[in-house]
Amino acid sequence: MTTGGTPATPPEEPRPGRRPGRGGGQTARRVAVTSPRAAAARRPRYPATREIDEQTGLGEVYMRSLLRTQFRLALFVCTVLACVVGGLPLLFLLIPELREVELLGVPLPWAVLAGLIYPAFVLGAWLYVRQAERNERHFAELVERR
Repeated sequence: MTTGGTPATPPEEPRPGRRPGRGGGQTARRVAVTSPRAAAARRPRYPATREIDEQTGLGEVYMRSLLRTQFRLALFVCTVLACVVGGLPLLFLLIPELREVELLGVPLPWAVLAGLIYPAFVLGAWLYVRQAERNERHFAELVERR
């Protein structure tokens, strides 16, 4: 096919191992493509502590997650202690021989309910405080990381 009387040159076929448009001494210019918003002012990022202090929506989400975690922990500890305390009378009801056992001259049910249950409460409280502090440390790390 000819245009204006001159023969058209066939398009260059790519050779293996070479990119099209690079043959014959032609060099392709590199073009940097940028967004028109590249120079736009960016919104300053607020630390999560500021979000919490200003009680924004995101701050409320952070605080709600901490409170939910602490509530679950409190519910778990209270449930375990309630099962232990509530299970003791059931244990003495189901195994009547335990009611007859004496510990230092005091019936076992009285000894357990009057003296041995309090170390269980102290242990439960200690475990609760330890885990609550761990939850707060994790929360602080999460807030600082953002």
